[in-house]
Amino acid sequence: MGTPRTMRARRIALVLAASLIVAPAAVAASARRGTPTATLTARARHRRVAPLTGLPDPTAVSMRRSALTVKIDNTPMAHPQFGINEADVVYEEIVEGGITRLAAVFNSHLPPVIGPVRSVRRTDREIVFPLKGVFAFSGGAAYALASIATAPVKRFDEATAGSAMFRDPARYAPHNLLLNPVKLLAMAGPPTPPRPIFTYVAKDAPPRGAPVGAFTVNFPAGYAVHYAWDAKTASWDRSIFGAPDVTASGARVSPVNVIVMEVNYIGGVGAMGAEADLVGHGPAMVLSDGHLVRGSWFRSGVAKATAYRTSNGTVIALRPGQTWVELLGPGETVNLYAPVG
Repeated sequence: MGTPRTMRARRIALVLAASLIVAPAAVAASARRGTPTATLTARARHRRVAPLTGLPDPTAVSMRRSALTVKIDNTPMAHPQFGINEADVVYEEIVEGGITRLAAVFNSHLPPVIGPVRSVRRTDREIVFPLKGVFAFSGGAAYALASIATAPVKRFDEATAGSAMFRDPARYAPHNLLLNPVKLLAMAGPPTPPRPIFTYVAKDAPPRGAPVGAFTVNFPAGYAVHYAWDAKTASWDRSIFGAPDVTASGARVSPVNVIVMEVNYIGGVGAMGAEADLVGHGPAMVLSDGHLVRGSWFRSGVAKATAYRTSNGTVIALRPGQTWVELLGPGETVNLYAPVG
């Protein structure tokens, strides 16, 4: 039988042996769930990247969270906006009257407040379809509501979001509806993490294309936007309405990449109920690293991500970071300016 000491030693040995057998399976299961564990190596953590920015995500939070797409007001009365600088991707689309609205996608970061939140449009269905996740908006016309209802997203508007949406008494309606993204995602149930929608270059990859110091995307109705390359931040400082685009928290809006897609607006640019046709192909300009690469965009179906390629078929890869996608109508122009100095 042995002494109590020897029996205790045998029990300890059995426990240790069992742990050596169980631990690898537990680590593998944890890795499949995307849950950080102490047994993961620093190299494994470093390889984790946020799917919508290509930036390192050592805690894998972006892989355990849905993409949250928020429809944001872009009129002069809506500025300064809340949280737009922390979006992973921002789409700028033309709506009725030629003005623009934003569809901002949040995944790797959730600012405390986002907004002002505005209504859905038909174009939003084509934007969110490959992202899935959650879509937040203030309401909308019957035709727009019917359109977004066919997208694979969980929808929340002012009537269904509860305390996650609230009005700012310091602003005038309808430009004062704000969103608490943490509260909203907690209401949305099990997450549906997004898949990557862009290709990214390696960290040490040199710039590609022709040098550009600044450029203006000539949206109609006074909504042209200007971007100037900032070598210190390696990003494009954005301006709108003749002034720097600065958020309510004082942050300069300055994306790492800007993609200009020429798209057809079904029904006519600026017409009521018009929709950007984002399936098919068309001209594209990709601006990154202070350089311009010209090419085309391709999308084979509404559930597919858009691909960007040069004329010889080479994939146009982005620098990891925030990306703005400008959905410019046919025949509208982009002014390019040479680097200063």
